[in-house]
Amino acid sequence: MRIGILGTGTLAAALGEGWARAGHEVALGGRSQVKAEKLAERLGHSMLAVPPREVVIGRDAVLLAVSWDGVEDTLNSVGASDGVLDGTPLIDPTNAVAHGVGTLLTGYGESMAGRIARLAPGARVVKAFHLFPADQWTSPPNGGQSHVTVAMCGDDETALHVVGELVRDVGGIPATLGALDRVRQLEEVAGFVIGLAFAGFDPNSAVPQVPSVDRRTSS
Repeated sequence: MRIGILGTGTLAAALGEGWARAGHEVALGGRSQVKAEKLAERLGHSMLAVPPREVVIGRDAVLLAVSWDGVEDTLNSVGASDGVLDGTPLIDPTNAVAHGVGTLLTGYGESMAGRIARLAPGARVVKAFHLFPADQWTSPPNGGQSHVTVAMCGDDETALHVVGELVRDVGGIPATLGALDRVRQLEEVAGFVIGLAFAGFDPNSAVPQVPSVDRRTSS
């Protein structure tokens, strides 16, 4: 696939390298072209550093790897309001939460993914990759790290399939929990995990070990 990444931070670097290693063409860009070029050179794998507007043109998927409060400026800079992302799977890994506290900073009943969908009309927004730190994705699949489940929400089945394949390419297991009308619940989970961690508790110890249900035998 041809993947675009908006952003040059740790998550952009980790997923970009993983997807390039899996054989995808990856183009990245951010506010600083120099930083994008240095990151592309460091990661190798024939990764491309291009201006942000070129990141979103003709891509099979785009990752919006910027801080939540930079989302609007980033999308405006690439012309998202003009429909340039129409039909493109747009991956939202952002966490709009208060640092060290975990409370959501979006409005009552609002989700960050929903806000992104409004800012980028026509984009096929998928919430994914927001629950794990970037270093989860820095080793090749089966390279010693255990598989993790990547919870996702989205309205478009084709976009969910594309993002699911990209999850598998970096060693994750995709799990679709519902459409974007359920995504705030998924974002609240990130706040729950962050709040516990900063309070000094292991979030894993707060989640009961419930066995999965086999759908084939549960009906």
